[in-house]
Amino acid sequence: MRHAVLFPALLTALAACTHAAPASAPRMLLLGEVHDNADGHAARAALLRKELEAGWRPAIAMEQFDTSQQPALDTAMAECGDAACVVARVAPAKAGWTWTHYQPVIALALQYKLPLLAANLSRADASRVVKEGFAAALPAELIARYRLDALPADVLAAQEAEVRDSHCGALPETLVSPMAKAQIARDVVMAETMRTHAASGVVLIAGNGHVRGDIAVPFWLRRDGMAPRAVGFLEPTSSPTAFDEVHRIPAAQRPDPCAGFKAPKAAG
Repeated sequence: MRHAVLFPALLTALAACTHAAPASAPRMLLLGEVHDNADGHAARAALLRKELEAGWRPAIAMEQFDTSQQPALDTAMAECGDAACVVARVAPAKAGWTWTHYQPVIALALQYKLPLLAANLSRADASRVVKEGFAAALPAELIARYRLDALPADVLAAQEAEVRDSHCGALPETLVSPMAKAQIARDVVMAETMRTHAASGVVLIAGNGHVRGDIAVPFWLRRDGMAPRAVGFLEPTSSPTAFDEVHRIPAAQRPDPCAGFKAPKAAG
């Protein structure tokens, strides 16, 4: 099934190589989701709780918060007694996320006193990438670290395919590559958030499209010499080949996301 803009497509992917980290290396774990699948969110929270009960104390990075929200998130985590308070204090009213799905993860961060990291590129900065390229929104050192001036052709092509599919094949072709680059920018910003907080271990909470190992956040971490582990939470029809580990979840009931879908118009 194809998912429109709010539900990134889970496409058939190239098999990803797994890279085992040395036993002494901090763990970098990426836990995916289908954004509107409540069963998947519950399964992921249960897996994370099990890890914490076993003694792991990672930082928790979340796609659902933009990096610019980190000061507000830090304040809320210090002052709030429950996850609903954190959401009320930090989450924008029109963010597009179903926050009840994420409250169990935030509650675990509060319970275990774990750093909660705002990991994503803002929507405004992603729009700047679409219009003007990476340099309009990303620091020069980040572009250099991840060699964004020399994008692998297969990664860009796969991201372009994702963009076409997630917009129901209706996106003007002139927008496909710029929007794919915005997706890559999001992945790189999330990778950098993980890299800079990896000393004691870090887990990323993000959509399966960002967690897949062949073209998304794990790809950029491995390109920088790190050894992440990507876990997909996949509905029955989704391919498992882009993940190090897969948890199957029941398919959510949803209307056809492409019914009545209207693509944005190309600029100019």
